[in-house]
Amino acid sequence: MAVFPRRRQAIVIATVVGLALSAAACGDGDDSGSGNESSAECSAFEKYSGNDGKKVTIYASIRDTEADLLEQSWKPFTDCTGIEIDYEGSGEFEAQLQVRVDGGNAPDIAFIPQPGLLATFANAGKLKAAPADTKASAEANYPADWLKYSTVGGTFYGAPLGSNVKSFVWYSPKTFQEKGYAIPKTWDELIALSDKIAGTGEKPWCAGIESGDATGWPATDWLEDIMLRDQSPEVYDQWVTHQIPFNDPKVAAALDRAGTILKNDKYVNAGFGPVKSISTTAFQEAGLPILENKCYLHRQASFYANQWPQGTKVAEDGDVFAFYFPAVDPSKGEPVLAAGEFTVAFADRPEVQAVQNYLATPEYANARAKLGNWVSGNRGADINNFTNPIDKLSVQILQDQSKVLRFDGSDLMPSAVGAGTLWKAMVDWINGKDTASTLSGVESSWK
Repeated sequence: MAVFPRRRQAIVIATVVGLALSAAACGDGDDSGSGNESSAECSAFEKYSGNDGKKVTIYASIRDTEADLLEQSWKPFTDCTGIEIDYEGSGEFEAQLQVRVDGGNAPDIAFIPQPGLLATFANAGKLKAAPADTKASAEANYPADWLKYSTVGGTFYGAPLGSNVKSFVWYSPKTFQEKGYAIPKTWDELIALSDKIAGTGEKPWCAGIESGDATGWPATDWLEDIMLRDQSPEVYDQWVTHQIPFNDPKVAAALDRAGTILKNDKYVNAGFGPVKSISTTAFQEAGLPILENKCYLHRQASFYANQWPQGTKVAEDGDVFAFYFPAVDPSKGEPVLAAGEFTVAFADRPEVQAVQNYLATPEYANARAKLGNWVSGNRGADINNFTNPIDKLSVQILQDQSKVLRFDGSDLMPSAVGAGTLWKAMVDWINGKDTASTLSGVESSWK
């Protein structure tokens, strides 16, 4: 699941100033197309004209400073078109979106990170098909497999927005150099490094899966990433579509492998407490002990770059960076787990479709990328616009057509399972429930 919390304030200040100047020029100048600066800046938005004074509501899980950057990213669009975007981000997005839709108070647009939840609304007849321009832009700039995730019953409902790469382990390059630790290239090397650190009396790993109503989702990423490493991509696909049962021995083996780290008292939970502290440690805070040398390894997605305190250098030679979560058998390839949101609509008014169309374009992707700390799989996005090293690395991975990519498994599953019983089951598993009972419980919930 994709959750996007706090961001660095320095970036916000800089971009607010720049965009405020741009917005002033765009909104106050002569818009007659006479060639002055404001006309030139707003000419790119002429195709979305005719909606001045209209309002579009957007609801998503993107919050705090990240939400500030999101709103800045479409400010030139709103200033030039006159469309007002009323955005709301919530930590209880998945649960509250269903409540709002059921109560007849659906937002115009939602950024849904779970294709399973998207399908639930589509099958209930709640979503509107994506406009033709949105579909055309998506088909021109994303792999066909990626667009299948927002296609239900042959109808395409929304283009991808942001993306992230989940197969990363965060560490401190400075500390690794000082300690003489090498970045592990295989699972065996990862375990050997963990044992070496544990042998010094320190705990190598820190983790946290608390996330409000979504508590448990970070643990599902471990299971998914290891399923991709223990099994073939085809078996992974069978698992997420329930062609094999959730308590299949292949799934049990993957969860047990995750447990060799997450449920190992010698490995976790550095800086927080025993194994059970993982279930009560906020995922936003879980990796921070790395900066205090209390923790050495933290498996989390590319968007975790947002969590480091202001002034933290995220780079290969910086305070923190991330390496690829090693494959069990590199000869079988190096699969990548990814995720992201899809821009879907519960209304089809012209102004809603205008917003949907713009957010699907490479122009929007590049505008958002220039603000920093964001990842997109849009092939029309210029890699040079992504300045954060971990974001640039993630974009390179997403744009590399030779990579074997798979979408977050729990997000693909029916929402009652992937964003329901599975999240809860992973919390119970961390707190001591055995693998067989955990997986059998999820299996019995699948309808």
